[in-house]
Amino acid sequence: MEFKLPIEAKDIHHLIPHRFPFMLIDRITAFESMKSLTAIKNVSMNEPQFQGHFPDLPIMPGVLIIEGMAQACGALAILSNGGREENEFFFFAGIDDARFKRQVIPGDRLTYEVELLTFKRGIGKFQAVAKVDGQVAVEAVIMCAKRIVAPE
Repeated sequence: MEFKLPIEAKDIHHLIPHRFPFMLIDRITAFESMKSLTAIKNVSMNEPQFQGHFPDLPIMPGVLIIEGMAQACGALAILSNGGREENEFFFFAGIDDARFKRQVIPGDRLTYEVELLTFKRGIGKFQAVAKVDGQVAVEAVIMCAKRIVAPE
């Protein structure tokens, strides 16, 4: 499948295998092969995590922001390799230097900015930043590993 920017939510599922409620990218707005990708996530009060985190003070869990950043890293790797085969996956393989600098709440628009640092033997290392209104919310170095899963 050929992709043209911006890549909308209805087409992102061709890149990454995630589905609602765990697809944490709504749109890919910029992409440079083997270099960088920018994606957005619109944070909405009707998302299931806000029922329990926290009912009177809804804050997006940091682990979900990190997961969204990892999904953006996977999308960069997949787009850089010309797409994804049905049985090909990029799994979250590691995280270093994670820092949480700002809370993310319903109504915010997260912008994920990911940059490929290295890609060797199917493992990509990425610098990832999640921002709200230009302010850094979360930053980390994320690793994703390519894996072919045999069909059952």
